[in-house]
Parts: sequence; C-alpha cells; structure tokens
Amino acid sequence: MVAAAVTHLGQAALRATAPGGRARWERRNHAGRTVGLYAGPAAAVAAAAGASRVHPAAGAAVLAAGACGAYDDVVAHVRADTRRGFRAHLGALRQGEVTSGAVKLFGISGAGLVAGALLKERPLDKLLAGIVIAGAAHFVNLVDVRPGRAAGTVLALAAPGLLRTGPAAELSAVAVGAAAAVLPGDVGERTMLGDTGAHALGATLGAAVVVGNRRAGLLAHAVAVVAAAVYGDRVSAWARAVSG
Repeated sequence: MVAAAVTHLGQAALRATAPGGRARWERRNHAGRTVGLYAGPAAAVAAAAGASRVHPAAGAAVLAAGACGAYDDVVAHVRADTRRGFRAHLGALRQGEVTSGAVKLFGISGAGLVAGALLKERPLDKLLAGIVIAGAAHFVNLVDVRPGRAAGTVLALAAPGLLRTGPAAELSAVAVGAAAAVLPGDVGERTMLGDTGAHALGATLGAAVVVGNRRAGLLAHAVAVVAAAVYGDRVSAWARAVSG
C-alpha cells in the first residue's frame, strides 16, 4: 500500500536526520524505555496525503489533527504538563490558561466540523460527520496507553472497510496502511505514535466512516465516540483523584 510505503520512508528519513537533535525525538514510555517519536509524524503525513487523494477535506482534517497532536507532543513535554481529560483542560481555560490539550480540543473539533461540512450535504449530516471525525481522533488517542494499542485499534476498526467500494474503501486502506507500517516498531517499543500519529490515524478512520455511512450510521458512530469521550474523561478524573 502507498500509505505504508510513505510511512516507512518518512520514519527512515526522520530517524536519519532527527531535526533539532535526538533529544527532541525521544521520550520515555510507560515502562521507562527510551523510544523515538518518528512514527507519529511519518504516519500523519502519509495518512494526510492518502486521504487528500480521496477528498481534500478529509486530508485537511487528518493533517490538522496531526498538527494539533504534534503541538501537544512538544508543548506538554516541555512544560511537563500531565493534565488529562476535557475537564482539566477546560478548567485551566476558565482560569485564563490555554493548555496544549485545549488547543487539541478546539483545533481538532473545528477541523472535524469543517471537513464534515464539506463531505456531507445536509446540515444534520454535516454536524454528525464533524463529531465522528473529531471523536474518532480523540478515541484513538484515548486508547494509546500501551504499545500497539492505537495502531492495533485502527487496524481492527478500519479493516472491514476494505471490503467496501469507493471512497470509504480507499480511506480505510490509507488508515490500514499507515497503522500497519508503524505497528511493529510500536509493539517492539522502539517507536511511539504520540498524539501526532494517534490523532491523525483516528481522523483518517473517522473520515472513512463518514464517507461510507448515511445518517443512521453517522448517528450511531457519533453516539459511540461521544460515549467513549465521556467515559475517558471520567476515568481521567478518577485517576487524578486517586493520585492526588
């Protein structure tokens, strides 16, 4: 697949050059091992390029999701910001602090709504499509808590779309290709997707859902991603209460 090849090439190029120095591209994972962030930007660029070939609005949404994730990867790391969940970031915003999480929330939501408006014709469908794209981006990032979880989730959810025809199958192939390319390094704890890759792959998955479903399907998926977001926010709040 083209997306897989572009992702592989992107990872290799970033690993070889490491713009800004190796330290900028290294993080500690949950097990304390040093891993590289090369996979995230490579997957985001490949997914955005592939999605753009299907529909420019889909490509723009994927690129915006990846860019917002990249901002969080950099800023949250520099500031050592460990806040998680919508409540924490909205609470900080009410106090006048714009966190990287708030940038992700509003940036990805806005990009999703714009893409949804361009991908669908009727007002309600436009809104539901925007929710699905932004919600899918958030959902994939939400499950990215252990090696291989995010990429594996994208593979599992996008693979059935390969059985379809038209734009939905093409976008599913983009998501599958990019996710498959990063999965071995992610599972082997050599690289990690970060928010950059997780959000971009999630937005690609959401775009595939949007172009392949009518209102009933959009509504079902919108309810699912909103429920996942609410659940994730409650888990984050519980974790903060326990640790605090």
